[in-house]
Amino acid sequence: MFSKACEYGIKATIYIAVRSNEDKRVSLKGIANHIDSPEAFTAKILQMLARENIILSVRGINGGFEIEKSRLEHIKLADIVKAIDGDNIYKGCGLGLSECNELHPCPVHFEFKKVRDDLRELLETTNLKSLAMDVSSGVSFLRI
Repeated sequence: MFSKACEYGIKATIYIAVRSNEDKRVSLKGIANHIDSPEAFTAKILQMLARENIILSVRGINGGFEIEKSRLEHIKLADIVKAIDGDNIYKGCGLGLSECNELHPCPVHFEFKKVRDDLRELLETTNLKSLAMDVSSGVSFLRI
């Protein structure tokens, strides 16, 4: 459902949120290792996220990536998805047809619309703080 870049972006952002909540910055190499992503690919994804002000890139010897703690509650999964994949996830046809809408539906249009609407709800209501807290407490995992 998400592109590979978006999957890595979500994992990277959650990892950065966990570490930011501990008042720590994370290096590109540390992020790439933790989410099991190629370093160059991870760098491009992090650039997109920084450009959209989801994460902060700090240069220098003590640099790295971070998110201000006060922003963790306000950044939603939808922000990350939009920064990387845009909003096509809410618009595409379930069967990949170029023309599919309410007036000209594909065979799965109305059922797929329910799935898309549920996904939108999930992405727009889930914030980074709750995800980071779940990972920190061991309720959920980023890496197994």
